[in-house]
Amino acid sequence: MNPDPKLKATGKHDLLELLDDRIGERATIVCGQLPAENWHAFIDNPTIADAILDRLTSAAHRIELSGPSLRRKAI
Repeated sequence: MNPDPKLKATGKHDLLELLDDRIGERATIVCGQLPAENWHAFIDNPTIADAILDRLTSAAHRIELSGPSLRRKAI
């Protein structure tokens, strides 16, 4: 596994284009394990990261979950 993952250039532009097309038209649900404060480093382009995060957070409802994994079997 890559210790320093970054979003590829095509992925950055595709995500931004997708969000641009959907803004004000459709709901978009994004879920993942990467904390929001690490998105700029993952996107690795401040301008595109700001644009993506602006579109995602402008009318967002954020739900952050914590706790033990539900995938682990109880002993």
